[in-house]
Amino acid sequence: MTKSQEQRSRTNAYLALSAVCFFWGTTYLGIRISLEGLPPLYLIAIRYVISGSLLVLGARIGGAYLPRGRELIATAVCGITCIGIGNGCLAIAEEWIPSGLAALFYTTTPFWMVGIDALLPRGRKPLVSTLAGLSVGLLGVVYLIFPAAIHEGMRGRTLAGFLILQLSALGWVAGSLLQKRVETRAHPFVTGAVQQLAAGLAMFVPAACFEKMPSAVPLRPTLAVTYLVVFGSIIGFSSFIYCMSRLPVAVVSIYTFVNPVVAVFLGWLFFREPFGYRELMAMTIIFVGIALVKWSELNRQRAVSAGTAAPEAGAISP
Repeated sequence: MTKSQEQRSRTNAYLALSAVCFFWGTTYLGIRISLEGLPPLYLIAIRYVISGSLLVLGARIGGAYLPRGRELIATAVCGITCIGIGNGCLAIAEEWIPSGLAALFYTTTPFWMVGIDALLPRGRKPLVSTLAGLSVGLLGVVYLIFPAAIHEGMRGRTLAGFLILQLSALGWVAGSLLQKRVETRAHPFVTGAVQQLAAGLAMFVPAACFEKMPSAVPLRPTLAVTYLVVFGSIIGFSSFIYCMSRLPVAVVSIYTFVNPVVAVFLGWLFFREPFGYRELMAMTIIFVGIALVKWSELNRQRAVSAGTAAPEAGAISP
């Protein structure tokens, strides 16, 4: 790859990351509105069967390579883990807590992402400065949840929502990082399409076992599901897959800090979800963590480019 091609690829990756930051921030509100007419597991199943089918069909018509055999199975398993567990738990949590709060709780994802990436074979060991930034962001989340946890007790809806969102984050991160280790000839967009279709089909099983499908869905949640399919799944998830294939994990993880800004604003605008001093202070602390992570990873990249970095210098071994 020439220098100009490499620069173009990096530019496209950052444009894709910008799309993830914005559109996925809007999906928290989209999920909340969709839940007005659909139970959470059916919502995830329907959403991703539609988006996955459209993307796979487009890839087929365009003559793109589609995964087969072990490659197909591995990609499908990653999709079920990433999307099925990740977004399924998120939809369940939004039945208990406001969409903006769910987005703020999801900012723990980078902690899982960097930690699990370090533990996996051929993983990137985090720098001390990267861990410092993630710790600052985590403190912001603790500052946000602590009063509600004390007031409501261990069985409160806020704490329950927080815990199920940690399961969501764990599934999302595990599936995403494992996919990076799958040997595949498929384009990242095709990989995303297969993951979505596999997750959607798989989610029909628990949905049929534990939920009742309504006989009719009102117009408002129907439009919300349509938005989720187009902007959350087709555009957003495909952009995320592209980012993960082109950028460092810690850089991609920044989207989890930007999404809450969009989600909190939309939650306040459409549902008047609470946003006060504590939420603002938590966001400020989290954004300090963003700056530290970004600074750390940029320094790592500059050192590697200059050829001066020692192997895993300053990194913490798993």
